[in-house]
Amino acid sequence: MKTYMLLFIALGITYQSMGQTPAYYALVRQADSLYKAKAYPQSAATYTQAFKANNWLGMADDRYNAACSWALAGNADSSFAQLNRVATRGNYTNYSHITTDTDLTSLHTDKRWKSVLDQVRRNKDNAEVNLNRPLAAQLDSIYTTDQGGRLKLDGVAKQYGWDSKEMTALWKQINRQDSANLIAVKKILDQYGWLDSDVVGEKGSSALFLVIQHADQTAQEKYLPMMREAVKTGKASGSSLALLEDRVALKQHKKQLYGSQIGQYQDTKLYYVLPLEDPDNVDKRRASVGLPPLAEYVDHWKINWDVEQYKKDLEKLPR
Repeated sequence: MKTYMLLFIALGITYQSMGQTPAYYALVRQADSLYKAKAYPQSAATYTQAFKANNWLGMADDRYNAACSWALAGNADSSFAQLNRVATRGNYTNYSHITTDTDLTSLHTDKRWKSVLDQVRRNKDNAEVNLNRPLAAQLDSIYTTDQGGRLKLDGVAKQYGWDSKEMTALWKQINRQDSANLIAVKKILDQYGWLDSDVVGEKGSSALFLVIQHADQTAQEKYLPMMREAVKTGKASGSSLALLEDRVALKQHKKQLYGSQIGQYQDTKLYYVLPLEDPDNVDKRRASVGLPPLAEYVDHWKINWDVEQYKKDLEKLPR
């Protein structure tokens, strides 16, 4: 199974800031499309082209996905080359995922498989040495409930429609859960401050962000300064902060900075980027916090990003 750093709804796809080229992003998207089409040898080869186009640098997620394509293509040597790099240089810690990923099943009988798993296990143990396990467990549960209803949205929409009574009922359920989660997270933040993955794990750290991201404006404005400080000290990611900055800015009737927030026209049902400050330099701002180019991001909503046309339409966009 492919792995992606994705926050549902907000869709905060994150990339480390390592100077990826436009060609790299384009080739990774092509490789992903080939994977979905089950053209595994072509997908794996295209990942290699992406790394080559970027001076042989590549994101850990992309290298893991390349390993999946190589394994499915029957090339164990190339798959292990990627997995070893992810485990040793990328410090990959998701032991539960790699051990259950059916894309890699063909590697399980290879003697090199145990070595990869041992390294991932060591990474995981090292990452959890200072873990506050009760808090981590509480936030893991909050993460699951935050995402639970949202993971049903597409299915309900396809079956009943976005304006259906079933969708309305699901959103009521999500909103009730969001309120309960916010009460718990506010207590944690007020007592401990912003906690990073070393203390509550990756999922726990993500839960803090997701709950505030889905909170009301008052809560978002209250905890935004705390998250800004957390980014300065390395306890939160700049890419996550960018999403919250955009949401708060729009609620304050300002323009967003990173283009993370998407609107939908009521008549055509087409999506568009909500009002954006200085569109010409948005990719520079996105790159500074580890986000991919806006054109790649908005492709998930089938938006064709044309900055010149956007500037012409900007003042007429509904908020």
